[in-house]
Amino acid sequence: MKVNPNAATAPRQNRAFMRRAVHWLAAEAGVRQCRDIGTGLPTSPNVHEVAQAVDPSARIVYVDNDPLVLTHARALLTSRPEGRTTYVDAGLHEADKILHSPTVRATLDFDRPIALLLFAILHFVDDDGDPYGVVRRLVDGLPTGSYVVLTHVTADYDPQAWARFVEVMRRQGMPSRLRSRAEFTRFFDGLDLVDPGVVPILRWRPDEPVDLTDAQVALYGGVARKP
Repeated sequence: MKVNPNAATAPRQNRAFMRRAVHWLAAEAGVRQCRDIGTGLPTSPNVHEVAQAVDPSARIVYVDNDPLVLTHARALLTSRPEGRTTYVDAGLHEADKILHSPTVRATLDFDRPIALLLFAILHFVDDDGDPYGVVRRLVDGLPTGSYVVLTHVTADYDPQAWARFVEVMRRQGMPSRLRSRAEFTRFFDGLDLVDPGVVPILRWRPDEPVDLTDAQVALYGGVARKP
């Protein structure tokens, strides 16, 4: 039995969700600025590639606190001349640094909507880490009309298998907290969810058929607007 029940499918489908969501933000919602927290190692297409394919002037701030990730990001995540990409060394809990660093303020226009992107990172914040407060502080720092895009692993489909995953991660010093659909939806409190709401990521505005079940991916996703 694999320790991670969706190791073969989740990262790829999470990336596909990112592509659909960022394209929708740029093409349909008119958002030209994104802050991607917990970037991870670059894997094409990246956020700026999707956004700048719609509007080359799009600006992206990538945020991570892994030195290896930041080294690869600076080498590979290069902007089109009309736009800009930049990188901030910060962890998810460092809201002040994420919101107010000179790099962020020089890159993003806080008089215009900004998309806050948190892909497959919040399940690494257990309840003691105040995950809802973390997201709320980041959302509070966004201009009106901004968007929040989240994905989150869930144990709803196979609790026993995912319990093993959580235990292994705990032993490795990486506490995990897998959340139900209702628990995940709480992250969007006070925001206006974009249709189709909080759903398994395969069901969020699919643009091509995928021969997978929701259980094989085990990720919820959603996009919401700050009123």
